[in-house]
Amino acid sequence: MRVSFASATDTGLRRSVNEDDLSVREDLGLFVVADGMGGHVAGEVASKAAIEGIVAFVEATVSMSPDQTWPFPFDPALSANGNRLAAGFRMGNRRLSTMTASSPELRTMATTAVAVLIDGGTLTLAHVGDSRIYRLRRGTLERLTCDHSWVEERVRAGLLSEDQARNHRDRHIVTRAIDGRENLEIDIEELALEPQDRLLLCSDGATAVLTDDEIREVLSRDSSLNDLCNALVQGANDGGGPDNVTAIVLEINAV
Repeated sequence: MRVSFASATDTGLRRSVNEDDLSVREDLGLFVVADGMGGHVAGEVASKAAIEGIVAFVEATVSMSPDQTWPFPFDPALSANGNRLAAGFRMGNRRLSTMTASSPELRTMATTAVAVLIDGGTLTLAHVGDSRIYRLRRGTLERLTCDHSWVEERVRAGLLSEDQARNHRDRHIVTRAIDGRENLEIDIEELALEPQDRLLLCSDGATAVLTDDEIREVLSRDSSLNDLCNALVQGANDGGGPDNVTAIVLEINAV
């Protein structure tokens, strides 16, 4: 498996602090984006702590196989990598729990997170919240995650259109987040990869402004991955995006 990648992040037009965070670990095949919430300091702390937990767990267990004794209950319904990501998210969640217990000023903090683990020709993805993962394959863009948000629930129920959801005053209300509470629910999925697939991991600072058609147009360009990342961030800012914008673009060169 060979992967090319690039990343970009920006504070947005109205923010002085970037509450987003990302991790690019080519050696692990692990790529993560998190979007923190909770105010000036707390959001930044939450996204960093969650990502550190995810990366630490994947790093510690990357060489383990399903027949070994794992340092957590192994879910037989998931693959080894699915279990690895799920446990990594829970480790990040425990880090937030520990921090909020000792620091009252952090008790409102939370974060979304999306992560992919690439192993050979298999993509394992995990997500909580409204950050997203997209795949561009042969010119067709597909969203691989479903937002855990108030507006997305109403889109699925047919009560709001995608355009109405993008501009709704309650679009930032998430229904699931990494917040230190018990029983964190994580969506895990595995998909087969193909050469030339392009993947986008991004915070909602991008998708609150850019439509899926606009994202597809950018990802379809014959440009460097770095240029694509910067174009997505710039497009969100040019569209008046007030939030932090973070993007990781991956291209599968061979599987």
